Amino acid sequence: MIYVFTLMKLAKEKNMGSNRRLFWGIVDKIEALIDSGIYSPGSRLPPERELAETFKVSRPTIREAIIALEVREKIEVKTGSGVYVLKPVNQLNGSHKQVNAFEVTQARALIEGEVAAIAATTITEDELNRLHQTLVDMEKGQFIAAADKEFHQIIANATRNSAMILSVQNLWKLRSSTPEIIKDYDSVCSKDNSKTLAEHTAIYQALKSGDSTQARFAMHGHFNRLINALFDAVELRALEEIKQKNSEKRGLYSIPTSTEI
Repeated sequence: MIYVFTLMKLAKEKNMGSNRRLFWGIVDKIEALIDSGIYSPGSRLPPERELAETFKVSRPTIREAIIALEVREKIEVKTGSGVYVLKPVNQLNGSHKQVNAFEVTQARALIEGEVAAIAATTITEDELNRLHQTLVDMEKGQFIAAADKEFHQIIANATRNSAMILSVQNLWKLRSSTPEIIKDYDSVCSKDNSKTLAEHTAIYQALKSGDSTQARFAMHGHFNRLINALFDAVELRALEEIKQKNSEKRGLYSIPTSTEI
């Protein structure tokens, strides 16, 4: 009898642990959608039923996720009105005001390269399985922004180093801290998911094999490609602005022909 009771207790604890991981997974997905601007500050989140259908979870799981997001000051629950996205809280005392997308990406490359190197020696089988699931989600085109953030967060958590975990979290907050940075990232991250997927896969394979050197190299390659893509996007935008200004000047200084007089 005691044996049966113990098995029932262990099964219950295992199920609770699974539900807990599911609940936090939904928190990360919704938070990623907020950080990426899909759910913009001031906007109302979809109804509970719609969120449950979107993420394929129960409504109680959505309610738990909403509570956690409210504690994180990501949303505000207004009784009788709905759930609204809050403006980002400046947790870095205004130091991000002069930061641009290139600086954020360079910092991420340096820090997350070492994070990947450490994680290669400490990552668990469960974390590897969750990493692989983000690759599946990206390949299917499902919740790409959320899968991207979760991928990097899982690797950071795998280091078991609180300072590194916090550093990665803060860099993700900087990624969505200003309209300019959001615009720059959107101009490159929303265009070619296949390259990001290939780079994430290379990082995953290095972590799975426990190769710290290769994990660092793959992470650096991921961010180097992103930096180059940012430069290309900024240059293209600058050229478009020059063309627009020249077009306006051409109309201003052009002399009408005889047929136009």
